[in-house]
Amino acid sequence: MKPVRVVTGRAVPLDRSDVDTDQIIPSEWLKRIERTGFGAGLFAEWRDDPTFVLNEPGHAGATILLAGPNFGTGSSREHAVWALVDYGFEVVVSPRFGDIFRNNATKSGLVPAEVTPELSRALMDAVLADPELEVTVDLERRLVEVPAAGIEGPFTLAEDARHRLLNGLDDIALTLRHLADIDDYEARRPDWMPASA
Repeated sequence: MKPVRVVTGRAVPLDRSDVDTDQIIPSEWLKRIERTGFGAGLFAEWRDDPTFVLNEPGHAGATILLAGPNFGTGSSREHAVWALVDYGFEVVVSPRFGDIFRNNATKSGLVPAEVTPELSRALMDAVLADPELEVTVDLERRLVEVPAAGIEGPFTLAEDARHRLLNGLDDIALTLRHLADIDDYEARRPDWMPASA
C-alpha cells in the first residue's frame, strides 16, 4: 500500500445518508476471487439511473467522495472499500462512518476523513455549486481545505490509522516490521513443535 500524505482533487458529492456496504457494492459482486475490478460495481444499482451523480461527466476522475452521515454501515465486507479504491477514490469525507468500514478503509489505503456535520454540509454545498472545485485532504495536518470557496476545517482519524496511512502500512507490512524477531524465534523453536508454513 502506498503512503498517503495529501490528496488534492475534485470531489463527488454523494448527498445521501445511511449508505450501507450493500449499496456501495451489491452482493452479486462478492463472488469475485480477486481484489481488482470492483470499481465497475461501485453503487451499481444507483448507476442504472442516468441522473446519478457518478454518471455526471463533470465528476469523472474525481479522487474524493463527499458522503452524507453514516457512510459504510452494514455488513463488514471489505469489497466496499476495494470498490471505492478501484474506482479511483483516495478519500471519503463524512460526518460519521461505520466502524468496520473505517477500519477496512485504513487497511487498504483509503482515508476515512470524519468531519463535523457543519463542515460536511459546507463542502457538499460548495461542490454541488461548482463541481470543478479542488478539495485538499491533508493527512499530516488532519485538515480539509477548499481554498477557492474559503472552506477549511479539521477531520478526525485515530492516530494508529493515521500512522498506517502516512507510512503505507497494511497488515503484512506491520507484521514484517518484526521480521527479525520472527526469524529469531523460528531459529530457536524446538524441533518437536509443528513447523511453521
